[in-house]
Amino acid sequence: MAQQNKDTNELIKVRRQKLADLQAAGKNPFEIMKYDVTHHSKEIKDNFEELEGKEVAVAGRLMFKRVMGKASFCNVQDLQGGIQAYVARDEIGVESYQDFKKMDIGDIVGIKGKVFATKTGEKSIHAEEVILLSKSLKPLPEKFHGLTDTDTRYRQRYVDLIMNEESKEVFIKRSKIISKIRSYLDGQGFMEVETPMLVSNAGGASARPFETHYNALSEDVKLRISLELYLKRLIVGGLEKVYEIGRVFRNEGVDTRHNPEFTLMELYQAYTDYHGMMDLTENLYRYLAEEVCGGTKIQYKDFEIDLGKPFERITMVDAVKKYSGVDFKEIKTLEEARAAAKEHHVEYEERHKRGDILNLFFEEFVEDKLIQPTFVMDHPVEISPLTKRKPEDPDYVERFEFFMNGWEMANAYSELNDPIDQRERFKAQEELLAQGDEEANTTDEDFLNALEIGMPPTGGIGFGIDRMVMLLTNSTAIRDVLLFPTMKSLDADKKASKVSKVAPAKVSEKVDFSNVKIEPIFEEMVDFDTFSKSDFRAVKVKECVAVPKSKKLLQFTLDDGTGTDRTILSGIHSFYEPEELVGKTLIAITNLPPRAMMGIDSCGMLLSAIHEEEGEEKLHLLMVDDHIPAGAKLY
Repeated sequence: MAQQNKDTNELIKVRRQKLADLQAAGKNPFEIMKYDVTHHSKEIKDNFEELEGKEVAVAGRLMFKRVMGKASFCNVQDLQGGIQAYVARDEIGVESYQDFKKMDIGDIVGIKGKVFATKTGEKSIHAEEVILLSKSLKPLPEKFHGLTDTDTRYRQRYVDLIMNEESKEVFIKRSKIISKIRSYLDGQGFMEVETPMLVSNAGGASARPFETHYNALSEDVKLRISLELYLKRLIVGGLEKVYEIGRVFRNEGVDTRHNPEFTLMELYQAYTDYHGMMDLTENLYRYLAEEVCGGTKIQYKDFEIDLGKPFERITMVDAVKKYSGVDFKEIKTLEEARAAAKEHHVEYEERHKRGDILNLFFEEFVEDKLIQPTFVMDHPVEISPLTKRKPEDPDYVERFEFFMNGWEMANAYSELNDPIDQRERFKAQEELLAQGDEEANTTDEDFLNALEIGMPPTGGIGFGIDRMVMLLTNSTAIRDVLLFPTMKSLDADKKASKVSKVAPAKVSEKVDFSNVKIEPIFEEMVDFDTFSKSDFRAVKVKECVAVPKSKKLLQFTLDDGTGTDRTILSGIHSFYEPEELVGKTLIAITNLPPRAMMGIDSCGMLLSAIHEEEGEEKLHLLMVDDHIPAGAKLY
């Protein structure tokens, strides 16, 4: 690595010297203001018969150069791809040819010349002029290997787009998808609008918002988590069909399908219901598949998804019965729901009601089975605070979630327009908030005022654009379809170290437990004598992923020095993201008794651990210096 960095630094010096020489000779490329491009590479190739022998001008990045005495070949990459150019000294002049030979891979160049085909049939440009438009001062990744490091691809997307054609194609297709969505909705009579991102009340979804402070108003505000409540105000105002495509922000973890900021589309249509939203969804997805993918059958990994057939429509109760065998039509009380959950090992919280437990069953047994397009209808009222109840069964609401590939792709309602019922729903959400549910909604008085003015019967839906793009481009992770995904700063650890100076743990150095402090809320639960005799062992993190359907747990694959990988769970997702911990050295605590909980600050950081049941490990880990070998015991 040191040699590689040294070689790179030498290349950078050489390039900077070339720039200095050009500037000294009055040929500073950064003083060039414009270049008249007449054609792009694909355009020339597709229209070769028409353009052969005619003069064209292209511009792009120099990706290949082979100098052969008085004549050379190079390849220039633009938005549409690449095209070869034949550069001869006698054609462009001796001085220009010398300048061309000094150009580097990565430089931005303009080439003017006539279109022709080589003896091998390669459609090319016979250069009459080659101009350096911008000097690249850093070398690109080596062409054969390309840019393969995932972290670097996300952080330096500009390099990824240069080196990986498939990555560029994903984002070109993403732009086309959004353009086609607008085209379809505009054709259906919808109006595109824009609503506030900074709000005093972040409602419309179950999510924890980001908070900030508005200096001019001396007021705390939040970044929106949804588009819903403002769009429904517009329905009240008489705009009968509205939609918005925009960024929303949710203060949650990062995994293959979640990013804290993401693109959401919501639309609302007066005088229709959730059945109208199902029809719209079905027609929109078919239209996008045909326009973007060329047909209604799309391939995602190992599955072929058929968007041409009618989408399945099933109630949540029937779906749970189909895949788990549990019939919630027969479960009438909370006690019965809890008993069913215990019998089928579905974890629930004390605050959860019957409807919440039904939803937990759905998440546990159904979601990942829904590969083909499926509308899951009629959700319990407890998890749907903004939705109309079903008149014939008020325990359920007219809501559906749209699933493909086991993913939730859209969420739709027959919108609640009864202000009295809505106030009661907000009140229930406030109670959940008081019980510690950070994702519960708060009462929005202005929205209630709008409902009291009167909102017509309305159907509404929200689409996750990023997941839609993932599916239509066969992309594995949400970061693959976000140009600039959220990443932890490279210097975040340095910043943290300035705030908290943590003494590094030492191998074979005895830790003084005399000053260990037990967290007060755990004081009566801890058998300190047993805890202090536990095994503290350094481990290396080989892999780390978020546990599906859990907001707290990370799953670690660890090298503990035994030669056999070990897998554990840790409830630290609120503190760390999986990619931050890969390659790190941690302290793992083993042989804790069941229900033992502990806070320890003897090393200057909080360390806590818990065993829920015999044989089940859920550990918090303490990060230590990477020089400690895997398997080293700390006493």
